[in-house]
Parts: sequence; C-alpha cells; structure tokens
Amino acid sequence: MSPSPTLQIRQLSHVYPNGTRALDQIDLEIPRGMFGLLGPNGAGKSSLMRCLATLQIPSAGSIRFGDIDVLAEPERIRATLGYLPQDFGVYPRVSAIDMLDHLAVLKGIAARGERRETVQALLQQVNLWEVRKRPIAGFSGGMRQRFGIAQALIGNPRLIIVDEPTAGLDPEERNRFNNLLAEIGESVVVILSTHIVDDVTDLCSRMAILVNGRIVAHDTPGALIRSLEGRVWTRSVDKQELPEYRKQFEVIATRLRGGQTQIHVLADAAPDPRFEPVPGGLEDVYFATLYRERQAAGSPTQAA
Repeated sequence: MSPSPTLQIRQLSHVYPNGTRALDQIDLEIPRGMFGLLGPNGAGKSSLMRCLATLQIPSAGSIRFGDIDVLAEPERIRATLGYLPQDFGVYPRVSAIDMLDHLAVLKGIAARGERRETVQALLQQVNLWEVRKRPIAGFSGGMRQRFGIAQALIGNPRLIIVDEPTAGLDPEERNRFNNLLAEIGESVVVILSTHIVDDVTDLCSRMAILVNGRIVAHDTPGALIRSLEGRVWTRSVDKQELPEYRKQFEVIATRLRGGQTQIHVLADAAPDPRFEPVPGGLEDVYFATLYRERQAAGSPTQAA
C-alpha cells in the first residue's frame, strides 16, 4: 500500500439550522501518522469528524485527501476511509465474526475467500480471535471498541477517524486500545478526537486544540509544552482561599491532593515565595489554552 497523502482542510465552517456555529473557518494539514484533536465537550470535534467522514455537509470550506475532493467525491473517500464514531452501534446478538463478515460485504469485499481472510486477520490483529463466536452484546466496553477498530480497518483504509475512543474504558483496556492505534498509525493518517489529554500525549506526533469551533493551537505536543516552560507554578491552598487566588492570579487548574487544594498558576515569575515551578505537560498547555480562550470571550475563568 502506498503512503497515505496529506489531509488538507481549508476554511471549513458549519452552522446548524438553529444558528449554532459548530465550526468556524478551520484550517489544518494532517500528515501520515497519529494526529490528536483535543477539546472540551461541545467544542465541535464530533462535527468536524462527521464532515471529514462525509456524514455531514459543511456550510463552507473544502477538504482534500491527496487528489480526492472529499466534498465533491464522497464515494471516493469512503472507499479509503475507516471510521469509529463516538457511539458505535451493532446488532448485539450477532457474533463478532459474523458481524465483521457482514460489514466486509457492505464495504465491497464480495469474494468469500478474500472476506474470510480479511475477517480472520482483523480479529487476530485486535485480539478478539478467541471470542470471535461470542455475541457482541457480551463484550466489555474495551472489547467493543477493539471490534470497532476492526470494522474501521476493513479494506485497508488510508484515512482513519476515531472519535472519543477511550472514554469509559478501564486503564488496562485503554492502554491496549492505544497500543493498537499506535501500531495502525505508522502507515496511515489516523485522527484521534478526544478530550483525554493523556491519549494525545502518549500517541500523537502532531495535534490541535479546538475550542468553540475554532483551532486555537496547532503544533507538536513537545513544542506546545515548551511554550509554557518556566511559566507554570503550583502550591497547596485551603479550599476557602481559592476564590481570592482566582482573583489575584491566572489559576489554570485545581486538583485535590491529601485534603488540600493544589493550584496551577500561569505567570512569568513565581507569584510569591510559596509557589514552586512545575515541569509542565500537555495538560497544563490544554488548561492554559482554555483559560485564555474563556478570558478572551469574557466568560467565567473557572479552572479545571
């Protein structure tokens, strides 16, 4: 299979009939590999995924994947697309192997022998071969998501879209699923849409942050983390002190540890001698970005 081309998104906007602007002039270039799309619930991530998967026609803009004009030639992109939506529905009483066989028929693999080989290989790849005859209704959440990836891989797609794939999975299943995604992402374009920061940190070579339908940050995770170097500070405070600290400082995150509230503050120097520097990570980048966007919009800057 030839290397996947770059996905190009230009000035993509979408306004729903009720006037909600879900996407606002999105510009992105997504090369081969794992690309993380990070944002809070309601940011427009699923709207963008549906546009890319040709399930929704945007109000304006263009999408190209190599020589394919996605909006003008939806059938061409569907032939090379794998999609795992946020809510993946299947016939629950059908076995995994029969369901995957049925989906392979729908994807255009008509020859019985080729289809059998494809289904067997995919079930082994996602580690479901031993339970292939069990009804999908009896699968755990992680097993269902691995089945979802198997169906997304039918036909050797060169563009794969996964929308919030690890939400609700336990740590072991999440780790297994992420390892599977990382393996797949070596040769094709994989777009991982999520609000789980650690998934992007662990998997993605490039990423973007989407807030209120707009791309507000776009780079490698490492570059975004370096942009905050020496600017994040922490200390523990009593819970009742928190409102006053929020008035005085740019509190980008809070968390409870050992009965004390730990705050992360964005500042060029230590706010006072009781603060200590934080090495920083993608979570701080994400929270700082949300803080700035909410402040710019004039909305309450409630830290995460």
